[in-house]
Amino acid sequence: MTLAPSILFHIGSFPVTNTLFTTIVVDIIIIALVIAFNKCLSLYPKGVQNILEMVYEYFYSATKEVSSKVDIIYPWVTTFFIFIVISNVLGQFPGFETIRFHAAGAGEEGVPLFRTATSDLNVTLAFAVISIFMCHLYSVKYTGVKGYIGRFLNFKMFPIFLFVGTLEFIGEFTKVISLSCRLFGNLFAGESVMGTISSMTLFGIPLPFFCVPIPFMMLELMVAVIQAIVFAMLTMAFMSIMVEKSH
Repeated sequence: MTLAPSILFHIGSFPVTNTLFTTIVVDIIIIALVIAFNKCLSLYPKGVQNILEMVYEYFYSATKEVSSKVDIIYPWVTTFFIFIVISNVLGQFPGFETIRFHAAGAGEEGVPLFRTATSDLNVTLAFAVISIFMCHLYSVKYTGVKGYIGRFLNFKMFPIFLFVGTLEFIGEFTKVISLSCRLFGNLFAGESVMGTISSMTLFGIPLPFFCVPIPFMMLELMVAVIQAIVFAMLTMAFMSIMVEKSH
């Protein structure tokens, strides 16, 4: 498994990678869930509605406990969680890294048709940039331009607050790095481990024949859910802090 995603084909000069293709699949799954949710909408929830309501209620309650701007923050938090958890879990389904696509210049073996979207740093970096950008946008909206600038540039108790504000400003850049690299690193490492385990043999017999990968798959499923929760919760915390006036 390589750090860079594999290019399947080009649309003009635009390269379509296997992670982009998987992202489109995740989008289709989410749209299908929304349609199924609308069709089975009932006062007595069951099935898809029951599961989605549990997710919404959990993040709504968690956001309400830390911020008064719950109606603004929790849709972003829930959206990040749903997309990331579906993308992460989808990577454990049969066919990922095994179904090959014979792209131009890829050789006889071809390249994987599917690859977990969150194992691509481009995807996780985009999530992180969107998350932090919205934090700052809402901060300007709800605290005002003066309050927003005062969070980073404050001459009270000089030079202590000025130094603290400088650290806060630098911290906003490190948030993007930590959010993107944490998610990418965990998923990329997990796929690399699964690829290694699946390709190993014992007495000439593939290890999957002995069900050896199952414990690793269970571990990866746990990591997939945990990392989605971590990203969502950190976004919740960052937004909750930024929409309140700094003291």
